[in-house]
Amino acid sequence: MKQFFKFALASLVGMLFAMLIVFFVLAGVVASLAAFAERKPVIIEEGSVLQIKLDKPIPERTPASPFTQMGFSSSGGFDFTSVIGLNDIISMIQRARDDDKIEGIYLDLSIIPAPLATLEAIRNELKDFKTSEKFVIAYSEVFSQKALYMASLADEIYLNPVGTADFRGLSMHIMFFKGLLDKVDVDMQVVRYGEYKSAVEPFLDDKMSEANKEQSMKYISGIWEHMIKEIGEQRAISTDQLNRIADSILLQKPEDVKNYGLVDDLLYMDEFNTRLRELLEMEEDDTPNFVTLEKYNKVPRSLQKPGKDKEPEVAVIYATGEIVTGEGDDNVIGSDRISREIRKARKDTTIKAIVLRVNSPGGSALASDVIWREMVLAKEEKPVVVSMGHMAASGGYYIACPAHRIFAQPNTLTGSIGVFGVIPNMKGLLNNKLGITVDGVQTNRYSDFGYTYRALSQYEYDVLQNYVDNFYLVFVEKVAHGRDMTVEQVKEIGSGRIWSGLDALSIGLVDELGGLDTAVKYAASLANIEKYRVGEYPAMKTPFQEILEQLGMSVRTEGIRRELGEAYPFFHYLKTVQNMESIQARLPFELHVR
Repeated sequence: MKQFFKFALASLVGMLFAMLIVFFVLAGVVASLAAFAERKPVIIEEGSVLQIKLDKPIPERTPASPFTQMGFSSSGGFDFTSVIGLNDIISMIQRARDDDKIEGIYLDLSIIPAPLATLEAIRNELKDFKTSEKFVIAYSEVFSQKALYMASLADEIYLNPVGTADFRGLSMHIMFFKGLLDKVDVDMQVVRYGEYKSAVEPFLDDKMSEANKEQSMKYISGIWEHMIKEIGEQRAISTDQLNRIADSILLQKPEDVKNYGLVDDLLYMDEFNTRLRELLEMEEDDTPNFVTLEKYNKVPRSLQKPGKDKEPEVAVIYATGEIVTGEGDDNVIGSDRISREIRKARKDTTIKAIVLRVNSPGGSALASDVIWREMVLAKEEKPVVVSMGHMAASGGYYIACPAHRIFAQPNTLTGSIGVFGVIPNMKGLLNNKLGITVDGVQTNRYSDFGYTYRALSQYEYDVLQNYVDNFYLVFVEKVAHGRDMTVEQVKEIGSGRIWSGLDALSIGLVDELGGLDTAVKYAASLANIEKYRVGEYPAMKTPFQEILEQLGMSVRTEGIRRELGEAYPFFHYLKTVQNMESIQARLPFELHVR
């Protein structure tokens, strides 16, 4: 009888699990079909206003699969929300500039989860939009610092009469795990090259090193100076005054935000709509027609001109995420996948120039070198340009350095020319905490070199350090060759130190400030082509290709993200360290600036 209940219970659990999987699959299929159905052409009315709301993460490219957009609603159920990539946001602002039916842009801003370099690209495109003499107007109930920065370029800025505005400067924080590791009796055995290569500090200490504090302060100070300079120029406020406002947290009431000149007036939404009607020259009872980004993205593009598909092409290859050996995906740079795309673009005679769009904290040193080699080969045959996104650090810089020209945003994080290796010693955890012992046999003295159940000997430490030192020299030499610098010059700015795009420009790590469009135009000019089309690679996976890959992962990740809140990035960092392979060329730490 016990066996009967045992098997019956097991069958019931299995059946419930199978039903759950079927439910998710069906939900995904329905969402996919719904998304497909919603792609029917959208007609835009005369006198419309493009509403830009940046309250969701902004990936480099708009995901093709609805499963990358599946999360939990506020009520705890499932929610399929539309995520739009930076590529489409930029494209829509450009289209709106020339669209006679779009009279202006309404920036509906609040908390913005996107990084500053991504916002910089959008902000620059909005500046260009204003040259059309169409209006840009901003409104919010809660202006975050990023929202204030975005809003500052608007012709008019309004805040809710009981709203708030955050303006207190930037800070950067790192979570340290040494105390936790001590409690569970795990010793992180680390080798590195460079005093600024501080990716491993969270496992070795309980606070930032002086070198790390120095580079971190330099980085966020540069970003802050750029932000207040831009805000000050747009709002006619001195940088000294803006720093005084931030230092004393002077924006304590809505009236303060207005009195210090960061907004033009305090209006309720109905009053804001009245102001919009005035700009649109509408009747008092008329309602402004807002067109969201999601809706505008479904408006049919102009018909392609005959022969457009025969024009020469500039290939934009997206390298997004940490760098690993293997295939990777749309959010992880797999050395096989990206190097294959670069190689295909090199051999394709219709492609006249290549732009590598890099947004990466780095990763595997070996995988970075595989991609670097393809960049070098491509450069020998056609123009190769790099456009840096939010970050192109360590391995991300490694794959960028061979390019003919490198573009970055002022607030791009780059550099971090350094390497490290980590081998955890789990013996204390296994023996003392879990009561587990390990024994075995081996043919040679160091056959078990690198195993995590014992400590490294001094000789093994020296061997590992030698690996790191050798690769660092390779890294430095390749940067020196790619950037036309001496090894000594690279070492002076290397040692794992991070730089903002502005500082990287001044020390020669990048050539010019600008976004992806600027890089594409420059690549075309190097190729001596005036008319060209832009191709995006690698091809993004279709919704059904990602069903099995993304279904469980999206739900599980979103659930953990919701539970951990602001601590989730640190959990993700621990998972990343757990899966690290060999020698690493990656960002010194998990970066969080706010």
